[in-house]
Amino acid sequence: MTAGFAGDGAGWTEQAVRERAREFLAAHDPASMGRLDFLRARFGAGLAWVHYPPGDGGLGAPRVLQRCVDAEFAAAGAPGNNPDRNAIGLGMAAPTILAFGTGQQRKRWLRPLWTGEEIWCQLFSEPGAGSDLASLATRAVREPGGESGAGSPAPGGAWIVSGQKVWTSLAHEAQWGLLLARTDPGVPKHRGLTYFACDMTAPGVEVRPLRQITGEAEFNEVFLTSVRIPDADRIGPVGEGWKVAQATLMNERVAIGGTAVPREAGMIGPAARRWRDHPELRTPGLHDRLLRLWTEAEVARLAGERLRQQLAAGRPGPEGSAAKLVFARLNQDISAFEVELAGSEGLRYDDWSMRREQAGFYGRGPGYRYLRARANSIEGGTSEVLRTIIAERVLGLPPEPRTDKDIPWKDLPR
Repeated sequence: MTAGFAGDGAGWTEQAVRERAREFLAAHDPASMGRLDFLRARFGAGLAWVHYPPGDGGLGAPRVLQRCVDAEFAAAGAPGNNPDRNAIGLGMAAPTILAFGTGQQRKRWLRPLWTGEEIWCQLFSEPGAGSDLASLATRAVREPGGESGAGSPAPGGAWIVSGQKVWTSLAHEAQWGLLLARTDPGVPKHRGLTYFACDMTAPGVEVRPLRQITGEAEFNEVFLTSVRIPDADRIGPVGEGWKVAQATLMNERVAIGGTAVPREAGMIGPAARRWRDHPELRTPGLHDRLLRLWTEAEVARLAGERLRQQLAAGRPGPEGSAAKLVFARLNQDISAFEVELAGSEGLRYDDWSMRREQAGFYGRGPGYRYLRARANSIEGGTSEVLRTIIAERVLGLPPEPRTDKDIPWKDLPR
């Protein structure tokens, strides 16, 4: 047993996890192993997510110790997974599967998700259900003959799903989708939903790209036509999909707005570098704006660190909504500042056909960052919805009137 481990999750220390990582690296030379084999072995050793349980890629250690493991692997030049390529899988699918999935589902999905062998997307929003997600109309109906006497799907049964989803990032590359569908239209909208994992290669799944203002097509619309989903791919109980979806959404907001970054990283980095490298562009007014934006970015970074510490201590809350709200506003303000600071260069946009992986988000020009930041106040929960969450759950203000709260979904006007 590694030194410093007391026998349960709480017994792991920084020294212990560092020694565990070094022992693994001594036995698995990253230079002589293929990337995929190395990542699979790292997952099996519990060094993927150290706070996950043993067998699920973790050690049951405190979440805060993840940075120690990552530092050991980075120092050894070891390959890592790609959070940009599978952001939804790592930031949203994995914690949802861990919290609500069965042991068999965790065993099936977590390792290929972490290694990047299987990309995930999120099938939530619809043309008629964006901010009001619980109004969604995609239907999941039990396959004929697949119902047990207790009213739930029989073992080995399935669901037939039809509907349309929209704004689905990575759907064109995904093997799996986090799907929220209506299974009971006869109850109020929040109570008739069920959560599934949808095989994006199944018959009846059609993905069409949506072109963005940046020229890219990160987003898609997805059409589901009589798609058969085994009941074994249902995540959580029938009718409790809203509860599972809330956990996914909270993790999404933390993943977008609370990501760990070093000082002067993120959107403020290119602006600060341009300021240093081009003194001829400076004016007293721009200097004041840069100082304000730099300070706000640093406050947001430190607040994000506090949020991650709360999560590590098992105290998640609505702070993720505030982090995402600040992230969106700040990115838009900083990108607008950078365009102004860049002068005529800030108006040029000549890389419409360049994919992000070719240059990276920060390898593009200020015009690209300005245009892409427009979406930050929409994706992952609109800023208006997040302000409502903060008003009600943080400030304790009276909730907005909800006249459709107790009306069966089938009786709601659409």
